[in-house]
Amino acid sequence: MSAQLMALRQRAGADGVDAPDHASNFARHVYEMLERTEYRRCDKGEDLEDIYRLRYKSYRLSDMVPENPSHIVHDDLDEAANCSKFGIYIDGTLVSTLRIHHASSATPQSPSTMVYGDILRPMLAAGAHFVDPSRFAADPEWSRVYPLIPYLTLRLAGMACFYFEAPYCLSTIRPEHAGFYRRIYCSEQIGEIRDYPGLNYQVVLYRANVAAIRQRSFSRFPFFRSTPMEQRMLFEVPSAGELAPLTILPTAKYYHEAA
Repeated sequence: MSAQLMALRQRAGADGVDAPDHASNFARHVYEMLERTEYRRCDKGEDLEDIYRLRYKSYRLSDMVPENPSHIVHDDLDEAANCSKFGIYIDGTLVSTLRIHHASSATPQSPSTMVYGDILRPMLAAGAHFVDPSRFAADPEWSRVYPLIPYLTLRLAGMACFYFEAPYCLSTIRPEHAGFYRRIYCSEQIGEIRDYPGLNYQVVLYRANVAAIRQRSFSRFPFFRSTPMEQRMLFEVPSAGELAPLTILPTAKYYHEAA
């Protein structure tokens, strides 16, 4: 792990853009949490089962999904070739999870293209591609202890946009959550209210322009920064015979330290 830390620090020093000289108290709190945070890409085994159970625990609290005897939330999109599933851990404890699809003409499968195919599939056919984060879930107990969990978790969506060079990030969300996405990502609504299979509520489709908000986001939320190395470790598919990293440590703090 120390070798990984050293490599990330060196990469940040070589490729980084300085963070603001005086981060806000809010940003400092997030940096402090990042010191204790690790990301895990979960493709199989107990980690994957844990995030399926966490989804159920989180969603049942607000009756987002019906009861089921297995106490997991899982669907066919979890098995798509363009899907990455992540667990976010603080001090070794799973506190949240996020699923990310990179939708393109070759791999169009994603939650948003499933519900809003009439809007998005013509864009994909014309050459557009999107990052589509979904299945955000946070442990209810730990969310009360760590209210910054959404920022630690959604940081993954931005890194996916940069890694895949996606011009847009989609959000298929509850209408009452739209204010957060408009405020943080300057997202605009491009799809009307519709049903989502398996959920007990309706959703709307929002889209954020990655290039248009990049510098604004880094200025307001410098902890969203990441190194290309961290992005590759999270999203690059290992070659045959190679093992994926077990855990990935956030690199935003190295930009902050270098400033």
